[in-house]
Amino acid sequence: MIDIHCHILPGVDDGARNLEDSIEMAKAAVAQGIHTIVATPHHRNNQFDNLRVNILEHVDKLNAILQEKNIPVNILPGQETRIYGDLSGGLETREILAVNSDTPYILVELPTSSVPKYTNKLLYDLQVEGYTPVIVHPERNSELLSKPDKLYELVKSGVLTQVTAASLVGKFGKKIRSFSHDILQANLTHVIASDAHNVKSRGFMMQDAFKELENIYGFELVSILKENAERIIAGDTVVGDVPSKIQKKKFFGLFN
Repeated sequence: MIDIHCHILPGVDDGARNLEDSIEMAKAAVAQGIHTIVATPHHRNNQFDNLRVNILEHVDKLNAILQEKNIPVNILPGQETRIYGDLSGGLETREILAVNSDTPYILVELPTSSVPKYTNKLLYDLQVEGYTPVIVHPERNSELLSKPDKLYELVKSGVLTQVTAASLVGKFGKKIRSFSHDILQANLTHVIASDAHNVKSRGFMMQDAFKELENIYGFELVSILKENAERIIAGDTVVGDVPSKIQKKKFFGLFN
């Protein structure tokens, strides 16, 4: 398995606090069947800043240590960037780091409670410039939760999304779990990732999520989601069905 969103780098954000935590997380990932992790420290989220050049250095150091300790997981560089008005300029100045350095995929985080008014235009302009924005954990954005048509419009325009494994199995509550499955059923997401921060309160949960998805939707969907993670780190085009609007439920949903 490949995990494209993980806070495994030591001491750079609210993920692994130190090298010991990073090693613990790497071992936990291997136990989950994960062989490749994209390290995605927070950037420009009003709390942490992690520039491209620094991330690349941290990734090289962590890979060397993991190889020395014979922990069979490979760390690739990435970044979880909070959306801001001059994101395009950040790419030009090489402040912003794409998934695996030279792919077109950029992980973009929205604020927790809102979708900035400039979001659609900014993400469209990034696509014109040759990038593919991937909105991380849209299921945890309260404005998208209350107005899911906004998510549909973004995906319809070519934006990708990544749902968190823990959301799918209820670790963030029933409402977010239900919305996560709504997003999947409407073909509004393209890849599942852990967004792991540690091994206790914010673990990987990838095995549990894929097991649940296979039980509910079948093996084919799981295969597509796993394949898309491979495609993203390779810089290839992801696959998926045509997106549709999330239908408002007249009755209580499956997970309510």
